[in-house]
Amino acid sequence: MFRQKSYIEALISQGEGQKLDFKYNISDSRKIARSLVAFANSEGGTLLIGVRDNGSIAGIRSDEELFMLEAAANTYSKPEIILSNEVWEIEKKTVLEVIVSEGSNKPYFAQNENGKWKAYIRAHDQNILANNVIIKYWRRLSNPNGTYIKYTSKEKVLLNYLESNESIGFIKACKILNSSKFIVENILVNLMAIKLITFKVVEGKFFYMLLQ
Repeated sequence: MFRQKSYIEALISQGEGQKLDFKYNISDSRKIARSLVAFANSEGGTLLIGVRDNGSIAGIRSDEELFMLEAAANTYSKPEIILSNEVWEIEKKTVLEVIVSEGSNKPYFAQNENGKWKAYIRAHDQNILANNVIIKYWRRLSNPNGTYIKYTSKEKVLLNYLESNESIGFIKACKILNSSKFIVENILVNLMAIKLITFKVVEGKFFYMLLQ
């Protein structure tokens, strides 16, 4: 079913961003799965299939792309991602709008070409590989037992640092706490789980800061 094109043209005019991604076509279900997973692990978003990066209309080529999209959501995403689709006809070309809601069962993983499952997160207009801290944090949120935290000198050092500095990277945190990566990961996860700190992505790298 085709709808009026004004909505989709306005959407395209916004350009790619945190909740909008353009795809020229679907040639690899695994690559599309990364975008689906990144949106599901973030705040959700919309994929426009048949639109070039510059916003010009290419159109999808065949119904085969629809089957590849289904494979991306069902076979190459774990857990399975539920999509809603809308078909548009613009400039006598077909554009597929794919809406991905924020997932309720994070983390979501996409299978890569080597058969390994990787978690992605949406940061601005890019799909970024999630690190261990973020994956552990998502899993902690789904833990029915909640979070128990023991406040030690290490937590105090980290929070004191963040009171004087905007953010901290993982390697820097390991240095100032003089601790192993495993210990620092758990400290960051605990503090995020009790909503004392949060994270941001800058140029593909994760930084941690006090939650305002």
